[in-house]
Parts: sequence; C-alpha cells; structure tokens
Amino acid sequence: MGLDIRWPIGLMFSIIGAILVVYGVVTRSDPQMYQRSLGMNINLGWGILLLVFGILMLISARMAAAKNPQGK
Repeated sequence: MGLDIRWPIGLMFSIIGAILVVYGVVTRSDPQMYQRSLGMNINLGWGILLLVFGILMLISARMAAAKNPQGK
C-alpha cells in the first residue's frame, strides 16, 4: 500500500491552522470580538496548535517515506 494517512491529515490540519492563524492575527485588535473568551484570541491559539500538529504529521509522513522509499 502506498497511501499514508498522515499526508492528508497533515495537509488538512495545516491548512485549517494557517487559516485560523491569519484570521486571529487580522482580528486581534478587536477586543469586542474576544470578550466572550475572556479577552483571549482563541483563533490564534488554536490556529497555532492545529498548524503545529499538521506540520508534525507531515514531517512524520515524510520521514516514513524516506525510510521506506518503495512504499512496502
């Protein structure tokens, strides 16, 4: 089998994380938006977490592919 599930998972989490990070950075100057979350920028925090997880998945998939180049 040549399909490694870590590639699509890593891509999905990285893309969603990057979107949330950008949205969190753009809206960080709006205190009324984050009033319900006690002033914490939830979008930026979760975006960073999702982006890190996605990158870790991509790194582990790449390391596995380099270790086993034939896909066996």
